[in-house]
Amino acid sequence: MKLPARNRVASLDIDAQYTFTPACPDELPVPGGDTIADELNRQAAFADYRLGSKDAHSPRALWVSSDKRPPLSPIEGANMDIRWPRHAVPGTRGFELLDGLPHPADYDFFVWKGVEPDMHPYGACYHDLAGRMSTGLIEFLHSNKINTVLVGGLATDYCVRHTVLQLLDAGFNVVVNRSAIRGVDDASSRHAMAEMLQHGAHFVHDSAQLEQADD
Repeated sequence: MKLPARNRVASLDIDAQYTFTPACPDELPVPGGDTIADELNRQAAFADYRLGSKDAHSPRALWVSSDKRPPLSPIEGANMDIRWPRHAVPGTRGFELLDGLPHPADYDFFVWKGVEPDMHPYGACYHDLAGRMSTGLIEFLHSNKINTVLVGGLATDYCVRHTVLQLLDAGFNVVVNRSAIRGVDDASSRHAMAEMLQHGAHFVHDSAQLEQADD
């Protein structure tokens, strides 16, 4: 796939944290989630800007599941939809980015999501589920005249899906790197990829399929 010049391209690492890997089996372990760091780094070489996001959740968040309220059960709230196991708590291993990725301070722009105990967003572009409270990511892209975003991260069927749809809705060209994503569930991941394609996302097998425009 031919990309525009590097100064029009950003690379986005979505929630590439240990909480979504087998290293944290009591959180939200995604099979193979700990294997994407190298591909995320290769993808970033095609962009002038590197962006990232992290889940950052209170251990006492209102959406945390329990024996009586299991994961994926519905919960009422303006910015919560279903319950999840406790995960991505600052100060824990699960909160950390995968080894080999930059420190958050070394990204050009970084988003922390879900800090409030009564909010559990998925996409990296908005703090709320309704898409009204911007994280500033879209504005950063616009201000730097970015038109194409390369995407990888965790997990395909949740935060990657939501972020890609938000970026497409904002008018960006989005390229999803299959080798830099992993999903919670095979069926829901296939559905998520089909939905992203339907809305205009492009997919490449890996960063080797990316080409840079000459100018």
